[in-house]
Amino acid sequence: MRALVYDGRVRLREDWPRPRPARDEVLVAVRKAGICATDLEVARGYMDFSGVMGHEFVGEVVGGSRRWKGRRVVAEINCVCGRCRMCRGGLANHCLRRTVLGISGRDGVFAEFVALPARNLHEVPPTVSDQEAVFVEPLAAAMQVARQVKLAASDSVVVLGDGRLGQLVARVLKRRRLRRLVLVGRHAAKLEAAEKQGVQGLLVEDFVPAQDADVVVEATGQPAGLALAMRAVRPRGTIVLKSTFAAGEAINLSPLVVNELTVLGSRCGPFGDAIAALAAREIDVAALISAEFPLSEGPAALAAAAEGDKLKVLLDTQR
Repeated sequence: MRALVYDGRVRLREDWPRPRPARDEVLVAVRKAGICATDLEVARGYMDFSGVMGHEFVGEVVGGSRRWKGRRVVAEINCVCGRCRMCRGGLANHCLRRTVLGISGRDGVFAEFVALPARNLHEVPPTVSDQEAVFVEPLAAAMQVARQVKLAASDSVVVLGDGRLGQLVARVLKRRRLRRLVLVGRHAAKLEAAEKQGVQGLLVEDFVPAQDADVVVEATGQPAGLALAMRAVRPRGTIVLKSTFAAGEAINLSPLVVNELTVLGSRCGPFGDAIAALAAREIDVAALISAEFPLSEGPAALAAAAEGDKLKVLLDTQR
């Protein structure tokens, strides 16, 4: 089968073995997939991954389960053991033996087919298009912020990063009717897209961090984002970290101690809530799609996704 693979470099393989689902797994024919910042970092060596890239997708189950066969699905990216203390404690996303689609120890979805546990599947309702369904995973990750941080209507929140994830976080938090919500970024066109959704946008060169935000969500995808977040959040405020990257740089962490800041890592979120929000048309994601490429042009799609003016780039894995 065709697959977009990272093995020290990104390349399209025409001869990649079609996966064979193990016990309790299904075979999914991938329809569309989304490229995110983590995929770009994988292509720079993040997690020392080697294999088929990608983890955001929608597809149809074609084998491995009579119950699921023929259903259109998305899937959670953490493939877990179900037996370790994290799994038994209700924290399966932090399974001590987990593999992660296209990120750690398991082939991903930038391919014609993918095999994964049936327990990971979520059916997509007919009212959600394939293009919208690709956003389930990142939208769920955006929703995780409000699950981890108790937000009050009186709070001031700054989201750093006007890319794919920052845009979704801002759209999710807009529903909380906060006293102040600002999206800070480097691209006027992207900030304009957020303002069309009722979110105030501010270019980073016009943003004056004043240590007055109750919560700062860092989604820049850059190591320097944390330093800016520490200058923007108030003493005893909260920073939520969303960025992952292959290589970091030295950062002065003294402000965390001096200002007694709370720092939260934030990763995967509630798929059910994300699917429900898309089905109810509560969050517009279609406007975030900048381009769609066939799988045959996968390397070009990754290059396009890395361009500063692009938001979401999709792969049509059937072409």
